[in-house]
Amino acid sequence: MRITEVRIKLMHQTTDRLLAFGAITIDNAFVVRDLKLIMGPQGPFVAMPSRKMTTHCPRCGLKNPVRANYCNQCGNRQPEVQLAPDADGRRRLYADIAHPISVACRVAIEREVVQEYEREVERSRQPGYVSRYDDMGDEEPRLHAPPADRDDQSAPLARPVAGIQRTNGHVSQPR
Repeated sequence: MRITEVRIKLMHQTTDRLLAFGAITIDNAFVVRDLKLIMGPQGPFVAMPSRKMTTHCPRCGLKNPVRANYCNQCGNRQPEVQLAPDADGRRRLYADIAHPISVACRVAIEREVVQEYEREVERSRQPGYVSRYDDMGDEEPRLHAPPADRDDQSAPLARPVAGIQRTNGHVSQPR
């Protein structure tokens, strides 16, 4: 595995420990976004992209955050969920979406992200600075290519893909 690109978005004027968001490209083929660079007691570390842990409402089945008191859909009072503590004795409220399997891989990612963060801080001091992180090619994916013999490229897609919803120009899977 080779990290071929690292992009950083600095978090300016924050009182939190969050220094930056990052994205890494592996072997020019695979991107992991929403890494967080956080200042810890021993220096900066990389937190992997994560999602809130959820449970299903016993009444309607909707996913709700573990600590929700009431269902976001039906308003039913949610049962208290007992979470097992992690190795540090804290309750896990988030689950990593992507993460390294080995310590060596984690160290390599952290080293590359921290080095790029330091370079990005230097670039940010230059006049006209613009973060490259926002230029990641987040164009909306085309679900179906228009037929080759059609001249009208502005026509809607031939048929929607089952289960795909569009919200504010983004494509999302149903919950």
